[in-house]
Amino acid sequence: MPDRVLVPWKENLSAVPEGLDGAVFDGRGEPEGLADVVFFVMPYGRTQRVDLLARMPRLRVCQLLTAGYENALPHLPDGVELSNGRGLHDASTAEHALALILADRRDLPQWAAEQRAGTWNPHYTRSLADTRVLIVGHGSIGRALEARLAPNECEIVKVARTARPEEGVHGIEDLHGLLPGADIVVLLTPLTDRTRGLIGAEELGLMRDGALVVNVARGPVLDTGALLAQEGRIRAALDVTDPEPLPGGHPLWQAPNVFVTPHVAGGSDTFYPRARRFVDDQLRRWAGGVPLANVVRRP
Repeated sequence: MPDRVLVPWKENLSAVPEGLDGAVFDGRGEPEGLADVVFFVMPYGRTQRVDLLARMPRLRVCQLLTAGYENALPHLPDGVELSNGRGLHDASTAEHALALILADRRDLPQWAAEQRAGTWNPHYTRSLADTRVLIVGHGSIGRALEARLAPNECEIVKVARTARPEEGVHGIEDLHGLLPGADIVVLLTPLTDRTRGLIGAEELGLMRDGALVVNVARGPVLDTGALLAQEGRIRAALDVTDPEPLPGGHPLWQAPNVFVTPHVAGGSDTFYPRARRFVDDQLRRWAGGVPLANVVRRP
């Protein structure tokens, strides 16, 4: 059997290198020929098929379509090159983060509920203008969010793992000093041992009454128990949760001043054509002996 390439969309088959067997696998069912797979593009969606990696003895490349890669690392065989989808979700995630901020500032969840109830209850709301927004995790998505926030007349404060003074970016060690002055805190960090529980009871306690925390990173970056203990003092807009998926009856569903969307920030219409082009490019790079983009360095 020829070496096999698994891609998520039929449009990618035209980029499969000559002499290789290309097949479409979207994450459903069981793909054939796993023993011959040398290049595996992990399907995008709710189910990441990391379980298949151990059944691909000839695998050379695992290509993710997510920016996060913490789920794949424990299952990645030695010698397999891992590349992530950094950059593919920048526009989609930044748009969703901005939408969550505006929904909270202008009480859109309440207006939607009152429309369904047939209630006319006008009142004035918060605003994004003249607020201070703290972006925690100023990478490519953070820059995309900054570009979308800038026209809204708010002050933007940037934080990254390492300070970049030439770009006006604070280091993570400054976080505690910055939280008391923030109206809105947006979490965009990857999930690592250092960022798990990054915003917990102490950090929430430093935030002013009525401040908003937006999590479009990973659920465990924000301590769920600590947020619930605020009893609505801190507002939250969460596209990711811990646990996830959020089970029925979980306190977050009914928590005061909490708005939840089901981990959909990165998967808008913008993502798919960009992802298909990226997969094609990665296959051409690999066939031509050119280094892949977005290669993940293992710890």
